[in-house]
Amino acid sequence: MADGRVKRSRARRALGMGKAGVSSLAERLVEAAPRIPVRDLETLRRQFPGLGPEEIADRLIGAAMKGTATVGAGVGAAAMLPTPPAMAAELATETFAVAAVEYKLIAELHELYGLRVPGTARQRASAYLWSWSEQRGIDVLKLSSVNAALGGKMKKELRQKLLKRTVRHLPTLTPFLVGAAVGALLNRRDTRLLAERVRQDLRAHQLPWEALPPVSGEDDRTLSEPPPAPPGLPPGAA
Repeated sequence: MADGRVKRSRARRALGMGKAGVSSLAERLVEAAPRIPVRDLETLRRQFPGLGPEEIADRLIGAAMKGTATVGAGVGAAAMLPTPPAMAAELATETFAVAAVEYKLIAELHELYGLRVPGTARQRASAYLWSWSEQRGIDVLKLSSVNAALGGKMKKELRQKLLKRTVRHLPTLTPFLVGAAVGALLNRRDTRLLAERVRQDLRAHQLPWEALPPVSGEDDRTLSEPPPAPPGLPPGAA
C-alpha cells in the first residue's frame, strides 16, 4: 500500500516536471519537422510495387503503430525509475518521439492520397503539424483556412495546439507504472485513432495518381540538416 502511494506521488511530481517542459518541446518539434525525412509518392510507389493507395496506407499505419508502441514500451518500463527527474526526461523523450513518428505518417499519407501540400519543406511541415495537432487531413484545393492559421499571430495558436496535443499525452503516462505492455498499448491506440481520422479526411478529397502533376525540381523536400532525434526513437521511424 505504502509502495503504491510512493509510486503515485513520484508519477505526479514527474508529470508536473513534464508539463513544465512541454513549451520547449513544442518549439523543438516545430524546428525539427522540416528535417524529418518524408517519402514522396514516387518513392512510396517504388517501395511498395503493385499496391494501391489503400494497401500502402495500411502498411504505413501499421509501421507507425509499431514504432510508437516500441517507444511506449520503453518508456513504460522506464517509468519505474526511482527519481522524478529521470522519469520526466523519459516522458519528454516519449512525447517527442511519438510526435515525430506520427508527423511522418501524416505527411506520407498526404503524399499517398495525392494531397501533397505545395511549397517548401518548412511550409509543408507547418501544414502537416497543423494536421497533426488538429487530427485532420488537409484539402490542398482549399488551403486558405490552413494558410490563415499559419500566418502572423496564428503561429501562436498553432504552437498552443501543439502544446495541448503533447499535454494530452502526459496524463496517460501515469499508468505506465504498471509496465511496458500498457505503454505500448496506449501508443498503438492513439496512433491508430489519429490515422483513422486523418485518413478519412484524405479519402474524401483524394486525387488519383494519374491526375497529379509532376513534382517541381524547385520544390524543397527536406532541409539538409538531420532532425535532433531523441533517445528511444525507433530506427527508421523518423
